[in-house]
Amino acid sequence: MAADRHVQVLIIGGGPGGYVAGIRAGQLGLDAVVVDGQPMGGTCLNVGCIPSKALIHAADEYEVAVEQATSAPLGISVSDPRVDLARVVAWKDGIVGRLNAGVAGLLAKAGASVVEGWASIVDGKTVDVATTDGSTQRIATDHLVIATGSDPVELPGLPFGDAGAGRVLSSTEALDLTEVPDHLAVVGGGYIGLELGTALAKLGSSVTVVEAEGRILPQYDRGLTAPVATNLRRLGVEVLTDTRAAGLTDDGLAVEGPNGPAVVAAEQVLVTVGRRPKVAGFGLAHLGLTMDGGFIAVDERGHTSMRNVWAIGDVTGEPMLAHRAMKQGEVVAEAIAGKPAAFEPEAIPAIVFTDPEIVTVGLDPDQAKARDLEVVVGRFPLSANSRSMTLGDGASGGGGQRGFVRAVARADDHLIVGLQAVGRSVAELSAAFGLAVEMGARLEDIGDTIHAHPTIGESLAESALAALGHALHI
Repeated sequence: MAADRHVQVLIIGGGPGGYVAGIRAGQLGLDAVVVDGQPMGGTCLNVGCIPSKALIHAADEYEVAVEQATSAPLGISVSDPRVDLARVVAWKDGIVGRLNAGVAGLLAKAGASVVEGWASIVDGKTVDVATTDGSTQRIATDHLVIATGSDPVELPGLPFGDAGAGRVLSSTEALDLTEVPDHLAVVGGGYIGLELGTALAKLGSSVTVVEAEGRILPQYDRGLTAPVATNLRRLGVEVLTDTRAAGLTDDGLAVEGPNGPAVVAAEQVLVTVGRRPKVAGFGLAHLGLTMDGGFIAVDERGHTSMRNVWAIGDVTGEPMLAHRAMKQGEVVAEAIAGKPAAFEPEAIPAIVFTDPEIVTVGLDPDQAKARDLEVVVGRFPLSANSRSMTLGDGASGGGGQRGFVRAVARADDHLIVGLQAVGRSVAELSAAFGLAVEMGARLEDIGDTIHAHPTIGESLAESALAALGHALHI
């Protein structure tokens, strides 16, 4: 079958990695096409990062309204606040729709095109696309970029959708709920489960978190997760650790814990135990690529084991983060264009949008110790930060004063190897944290930089000064 079209770059997947690769390829003068059967933006924009943050914001606003209607700590009078989740979802969908259109516009502006449909790889230079209008296109390409993303992991005995009697939800379905469940069980105490579980608890759901490990957010150190655990208790969220989900019952979720079998009352069960790379269902096996476990093996340019076949984003390994995929997409486009590009970050920021928020870049103290690094650590409490105090505490403050900013640096030359924070609005420190680590800043560089007052960012300078032994405001 002859090709209907020939392009220089064909990208399978319109998520953060795929669409950025398409934009950058177009900017570099390459004839590029992005193929996806979903609206542009992938999981992150459509059913992940963006809609979840919209839901979290709505939940935070509702929690504040409820508090003002009762104790009114800010002196604001509110009566009988209520939440219409269907309207919240409609508002969220409006944001997503505008961003979908924005991404499509950026691709068009760069000269890249979009084919709406599902790709199936024929070989390393040929892809068939079953378009959304019912036709089939065969597209030949000089360079093939795989950016298919990932899917939520399904547990045995807890199938998503109709197979789970409509009671078992992935994060995708949870973001489209039109009514707040009276009782919700969340299987998995990682960042996705806690973000959505916290939001639904604030909206009025009775939430139980079931975590197989000994504590929530086990990939983060205890100092960072303790304020999150404290706030979950304040919200009435029950956390069952060392406990595994065993399946559905008529009344809820069967679990196996330290005290034996039990049933968690729940009309619906949200399963958030991780994501797996999407490497099946589109003909990838035809290429015989070298794999790294379940992921596609790539080099620092995103090149796979087959000439002119590239891969980016979640299919290439951890961390499965949108901003990692975006940078990889940029690198791959530049590499295809013949530029000396490489994906070699010093560190990649990670954020948990719980209440309070967590942000990390680089090594925490325990990780540094595991690498036999002798470090100094500076910790500055947000309770001593004036801006954090003005944001309040409890519901109206969203944990403004709970938390800290921490700097980890080598003891010999004070090179910063890691920065972490937990507290309200600390996600916005991720840019400063990432820049400091990427540029090889030292404690003195941060401490000597004038930080605006009053801001939470001042706590970064104070943490550096604390590591040097002379913090000013504690």
